[in-house]
Amino acid sequence: MTSGPLAGIRILEIGHMLAGPYATMMLADLGADVIKIEPPSGDISRQVSDSYFASLNRGKRSICIDLTTEAGQARLGELVEESDALLANLKPSAIHRYGLTYEALRKWNEQIVCVALTGFGLAAGDDPAFDYVIQAATGVASLTGDPSGPPTLPGYSSADNSSGLTAALGLLAQIVSGSGGQVEVSLQDVMLSQLNYRASSYLNDGVEPRRLPSGAHSYYVPAQLFPTADGHLALFITHDGFWRSFAAEAGIVGFETMAERAERRDEVLGAVTEVLATDTAANWESRLRPLGVPASAVRSLPDALNALPEAIVTAGDYRLVGSPIRVAGYEPEYGPPPLLGEHGDIPARI
Repeated sequence: MTSGPLAGIRILEIGHMLAGPYATMMLADLGADVIKIEPPSGDISRQVSDSYFASLNRGKRSICIDLTTEAGQARLGELVEESDALLANLKPSAIHRYGLTYEALRKWNEQIVCVALTGFGLAAGDDPAFDYVIQAATGVASLTGDPSGPPTLPGYSSADNSSGLTAALGLLAQIVSGSGGQVEVSLQDVMLSQLNYRASSYLNDGVEPRRLPSGAHSYYVPAQLFPTADGHLALFITHDGFWRSFAAEAGIVGFETMAERAERRDEVLGAVTEVLATDTAANWESRLRPLGVPASAVRSLPDALNALPEAIVTAGDYRLVGSPIRVAGYEPEYGPPPLLGEHGDIPARI
């Protein structure tokens, strides 16, 4: 076993709830020393539940600092002197008020990397920017759900999680550059970026995105959810080779090219729906996967976790989903989430 790839890197985190803490937890999993700076009242995610807090803050250390006081600002400066990066996930006005930008902190450490993770940008004001609001504002909600129903939202915090990963990437990129500086990541920009091919199709080809039944892909056919004799099946046919294998197993004749399947979408979907209704989702999955056809029965989260026990780790008293990053020769040591202010005396480096 080797030290984590980020061993020796110290990162300060100042923020609440999800996006920022998720970013720094991913870095802690890779060996970074993450110090969570909390106000005396604590990160408000502590008020949600202990398990919620643990899911975003395992392996960190906690120190309480009142950044509104002169003493608090002096303590922050001492920590900045001994750190490589600071990630702030607050309203822009708070980031400026507490002096959490590179311009404010460079007096303590010219090499400090400062990441501002906000809703709309560091200069964009304090409009509320919660995950669901961003999904609505950027077009994600309008693209989700059945076309005959209302727009809807994914069942998890996709904007926050995606922005956290992007912020972690930006933070590491600036550290690798060898110089300190300011990095900005906004939830709005991240979600627009994640609509990449949808946006490109509209901007370059004038194709306005629309919702399709059963979450169908805008071009690939068949690529959506289908009802079966028991449960639903996700089938994702993205090229003609997949189609030939699927069609042979399903006993469907014709529709040999993607262009033809796209042109005759309704006919293809009718034929596929009819044949998939003859067997269960679980059986179709077991029949199609050995053929290399992308297919999966739709499972609940409990079913998925039960099927993947290797994805679950122990962090103190909590069972959590482990890091998605696998580094050869390195196994993360998943520490427990910190108690509020548990690490009041932070040594120079660990």
